[in-house]
Amino acid sequence: MAGGTILLYALAAFAEIAGCFAFWAWMRDGRSALWLVPGMASLALFAWVLTRVPADAAGRAFAAYGGIYIAASLVWMWLVEGQRPDRWDLTGAALCLVGAATILWAPRGA
Repeated sequence: MAGGTILLYALAAFAEIAGCFAFWAWMRDGRSALWLVPGMASLALFAWVLTRVPADAAGRAFAAYGGIYIAASLVWMWLVEGQRPDRWDLTGAALCLVGAATILWAPRGA
């Protein structure tokens, strides 16, 4: 279950980042408005994938997703934008991933 959950979160994160990047490219980089079409499709994919995460509450799924999103954003920055994360980026992402894991997999009482 843990591996499948992480895969779903990673897919959701990259879909959201790609969708938001399409809007960024249009608004900030002067790209064609046609970038918005795949951007909106990517954002819809993000929302659909996030609903597939096995969690007992939407808020918990979304909170844990935040940590994955932060780490995925740094990977995007490095691979797509060519900006290598520094040690502070990586330290912050590690803290967020620990938080996400705690939210997702902490033992919960009845």
